[in-house]
Amino acid sequence: MTTALTEPEGAQTEWPGPLPGAEPLPGQLDRWLASRGAELVAIRRHIHAHPEPSYREFETAALVARELAVAGLSPQLLPDRNGVICDIGRGDRVIAFRADLDALPLQDLKDVPYRSTVPNVAHACGHDVHTTVMLGLGLALAQLDERGQLPGRVRLIFQPAEESVPSGAPHVIAAGALKDVAAIYALHCYPQLPAGLVGVRSGPFTAAADMIDVKVTGPGGHTARPHLTADLVHALGRIIVDVPSLLGRRVDPRAGVSMVWGAVHAGEAPNAIPGVGEARGTVRILNRDAWRQAPELITKLIQDVVAPTGAHVEVGYHRGVPPVINDRMASAVIAGAAGAALGADRVVEAEISMGGEDFAFYLDHVPGAMIRLGTARPGSDEKHDLHQGDFDVDENCIGYGIRVMTHTALAALATGAF
Repeated sequence: MTTALTEPEGAQTEWPGPLPGAEPLPGQLDRWLASRGAELVAIRRHIHAHPEPSYREFETAALVARELAVAGLSPQLLPDRNGVICDIGRGDRVIAFRADLDALPLQDLKDVPYRSTVPNVAHACGHDVHTTVMLGLGLALAQLDERGQLPGRVRLIFQPAEESVPSGAPHVIAAGALKDVAAIYALHCYPQLPAGLVGVRSGPFTAAADMIDVKVTGPGGHTARPHLTADLVHALGRIIVDVPSLLGRRVDPRAGVSMVWGAVHAGEAPNAIPGVGEARGTVRILNRDAWRQAPELITKLIQDVVAPTGAHVEVGYHRGVPPVINDRMASAVIAGAAGAALGADRVVEAEISMGGEDFAFYLDHVPGAMIRLGTARPGSDEKHDLHQGDFDVDENCIGYGIRVMTHTALAALATGAF
């Protein structure tokens, strides 16, 4: 992967609200990234080589806190010491930025010097990049603040456990991360876009992601005499096929509901009807109202489908994360900032994803937006998708992310919309 953090072609030379006599922001960022870019790449590689799973991000949080403290800031570790909150500047109104710290329980399959040193743990979702971009944002803003060029207060939130259920965002919010926050922003690596491009979208961005498990029970029996028992395999078949189909007729199709089963088990012998059967799957929904209604509706559908079979059914519906629905004004602010940072032609419309993202919990409290950061090497045919053991990025994306988020911080502080 390339390591230079270069200025993108066509980058604009204005930024919102420069102080009188101050050098335009792009020029400052150019010099700053030229001097600190290699260091930031090294930090990303260190984090990548030393991944930590959800709720155990102690060393990663400590590294972030040390780097921020060296810059003259006052980072605060979360109560469990697996996350960091750090304010920069002054003011009653805060613009926040969130990064996630945790890695996935996957084996790193890459042959690179910074390959994971922890068996079966890898940064296969780009959280090492998210963390490095937000750390770079903090260091850049600290320098602007020293020069009197930061017109307000910015908060960096380095959150544990985005990948787990329950996730870390509610714990961070409970610790006071959103106190005085007017708006919040985040980015996510996106290997379907080349480095240098970002994807922005107002409205639905990612889906709610819940889990469901179903257990059916009966007396069991011989397959020659199904009329004397409850045929659990047949009952499971009806659940698996009929419930998603019925759900599609009970919910507005514009709500974007997807119910998919991932695990089914019942019995061992081909001539014996089992006494227990189980199915587990996921429910993904783009519409917030439909998401709120889903547990009751889906539970009732399953019970109604099973009733004629004579089996007993237990339904466990487990909340995961809400849908990410980007605020219209926050999306406009970050789209404009990205255009100023990279050039308007580098900002594209992001696709809706049916994946889950716990950034949604913050948006339940304050307006905000998440964007997609292109991470693919331009012109390359390599495919390094998220949640795969060979995932990697073009490290130029770090500099692009820092540019976009720095411009966003200043633009959001300058607007009175929040």
